[in-house]
Amino acid sequence: MWMPPRQNQSWVSEFILLGFSSDPLSNRILFIAFLLLYLSSVLGNGLIVTLIYLNMHLHTPMYFFLCILSLLDMSYITTTMPQMLVHLLAHSQTISFAGCWLQMYMFGALGLTECILFVVMAYDRYIAICHPLHYTVILSWGLCARLAAGAGACGFFSSLIHTFFTMRLPYCGPNIVNHYLCEGPSVRSLACMDTHLIEMVDQVISVLVVVAPISIIFASYIRIGQAILKIKSTQGRCKAFSTCASHLTVVTLFYTPVTYIYMRPNSSSSPEQNKHITLFYNVFNVLLNPLVYSLRNKDIKVAFLKVMGQGGMNS
Repeated sequence: MWMPPRQNQSWVSEFILLGFSSDPLSNRILFIAFLLLYLSSVLGNGLIVTLIYLNMHLHTPMYFFLCILSLLDMSYITTTMPQMLVHLLAHSQTISFAGCWLQMYMFGALGLTECILFVVMAYDRYIAICHPLHYTVILSWGLCARLAAGAGACGFFSSLIHTFFTMRLPYCGPNIVNHYLCEGPSVRSLACMDTHLIEMVDQVISVLVVVAPISIIFASYIRIGQAILKIKSTQGRCKAFSTCASHLTVVTLFYTPVTYIYMRPNSSSSPEQNKHITLFYNVFNVLLNPLVYSLRNKDIKVAFLKVMGQGGMNS
């Protein structure tokens, strides 16, 4: 066996997360900034979920998946941000071994689920544009629920494999993690043994949940582009493209940093750089997603005005 039993291999009972700064003044400033980002992200995504729930016109597969995305985003940022805010003000920046395990698992599970959900959303757009007459028949509510559940099952199972192997490594010396969260590669660098095998497992998971989804999304949009070009009216082409633009924007913003982080060799990674890139897809993407969908989506704008009691102005 390549790995000793759990009780004989780990002497570390807690980890120390370095975060972004050790200066108290800088930490107070960062606390205010990140608190505002966190509240804005939760409120923005919460608003999307509320609008979709309250407006019957938004009870379609596309908005069902958008609602799932917003719920995932709120959960995703909550796995890391509250603890980081506490650490910015507290004298101690420790996290227990079990807490680190749980955070790593949930962070990975929600992120991997989101990766797969983007493929499901691309499939939704493919059916809507390439097979519009059969859209409601193909994407029944039963299928939508199964696709969402399948994305979650794949994400949570893949993260379980990654987290189990990482936390079963022996941690017998330094316990300082140069990150603001317990992310796999950063914690794994502290292990007291060769981690080549777990890195190979990570690469396989990365190919399955990063490269494969990107390839499927790319193939879907080639077919979507071909279908859009066959639409005779300019207005029809613009309307079809606008329904995909938001999804393409969000996918690009999410997959670009994720690919950069997880598809590079570990030897070429910089801890400081990794922290900032992780912050982008863990925090800023969650903040931007509601803005991207609301600013480019007329239905969301109309639903918002109706909720605010101004629906009559747009009748």
